[in-house]
Amino acid sequence: MPNPSTTSLKLDVEIKERVRRLASARRRSPHWVMREAIEEYVEREEKREQFRQDALATWAHYQTTGLHATAEETDAWLAKLETGKDAAPPKCHD
Repeated sequence: MPNPSTTSLKLDVEIKERVRRLASARRRSPHWVMREAIEEYVEREEKREQFRQDALATWAHYQTTGLHATAEETDAWLAKLETGKDAAPPKCHD
């Protein structure tokens, strides 16, 4: 971890004790458990935000162009992929 910095975190007594018990069970420090939890949370939320931004961009593109693939076309494509076939995605159309 390059250039770590210290951050204070206030936890209620119950959560603090749960972290302590989990750290003990994992033979890790409470600091390690909290750092891992925060890192996993941030990574998950960054992915969620990227997904949201991609969806908004896709919606804006559709509103501008009207190009789309139907649910039936998409389902047929996904069914081919599920069977292991190498299939091109459906063409977008008006």
